[in-house]
Amino acid sequence: MGEAMRHHWLLLGACGWVLLILMFVSKFISFRAIDDYGERFSGQSSGTVPGTKVAKPNLVSSPDKPVPQPSDPVTVQPSAVPTDADWQAVSERRIELLSTVCKNSSLRNLTHVSISKFVLDRIFVCDKHKILFCQTPKVGNTQWKKVLIVLNGAFSTVEEIPENLVHDHEKNGLPRLSSLTPQEITHRLNTYFKFFIVRDPFERLISAFKDKFVKNPRFEPWYKHDIAPAIIRKYRKSHRDNDLAASGLHFEDFVRYLGDVEGRRRVDRQFGEHIIHWVTYADLCAPCEIHYSVVGHHETLEKDAPYILKAAGIDQLVSYPAIPPGITRYNRTKVEHYFSGISKRDIRRLYARYQGDFHLFGYPSPDFLMN
Repeated sequence: MGEAMRHHWLLLGACGWVLLILMFVSKFISFRAIDDYGERFSGQSSGTVPGTKVAKPNLVSSPDKPVPQPSDPVTVQPSAVPTDADWQAVSERRIELLSTVCKNSSLRNLTHVSISKFVLDRIFVCDKHKILFCQTPKVGNTQWKKVLIVLNGAFSTVEEIPENLVHDHEKNGLPRLSSLTPQEITHRLNTYFKFFIVRDPFERLISAFKDKFVKNPRFEPWYKHDIAPAIIRKYRKSHRDNDLAASGLHFEDFVRYLGDVEGRRRVDRQFGEHIIHWVTYADLCAPCEIHYSVVGHHETLEKDAPYILKAAGIDQLVSYPAIPPGITRYNRTKVEHYFSGISKRDIRRLYARYQGDFHLFGYPSPDFLMN
């Protein structure tokens, strides 16, 4: 009897160990599935032969289909992030919206920009794969520059590229469109695959403010020592001239400066090209004059990056760098926090300046800040 009981307890113990092992394996498989999902959308895709020329899609009017909007962290709409099968249609609707807004005469002053040297300086060229990329700062452009550097053959993978090389335009091997002859420029604008990336305009301004005036990288001292004091002198209601740099730029000062149409232009002439971090998308890339193949959105970059690589015919040659979870998600709480101390009048003036960008790319107007 005692022997039988011993075997009985041994059997129960063995069953318990088996259950524990099964639970552990189940958890491990679950974590791996999450990791693999993240890796799958970090820039890997397939199905296009490298070098294939992608024909421009015939756009069909589809007024019933909503334009993709940034995800709201509080009330996420299921339709805001379409499925993979819809992504071609999403891209076409974005281009269609862009074309429609460009034809709106009431917004013409905010959307139409001539193809000047300033615009051509923003566009990087990859002749080997017939690609043009327009730089729109504060939307992950560093990673796209790395992709082009790899395509030009200087490095095998984006991970090998030193960070200090990416923005060194004398050494990174990325020619700008402005460096070519007028005939060469026209040929590339008419025949190459062209794209750029956008994000919610107000969230982009917050990112620019944090990066240039709060973090203030040591290799860009002019933002703290030159630009910030100039803005403070003109737009802060009270200040002391001998303490401008030490006091630091406030977001309220920044918003007043950006919303002042006439006064800002006089100040901007002092700053040169350093203002590109908060210049409108229309001024940077002239999207109503240049017919872009794709416009990606930062809020859906996990889907857009592999789609762009595939549409350009380079998805077998290079991968977009891994995207940290949640980094591209629109953060309404952050936007509300930064604008909480700003007057409605100043916010409305700011929106008036960036209204063209909101309309061109389907971002909803920030009524929750203005009303």
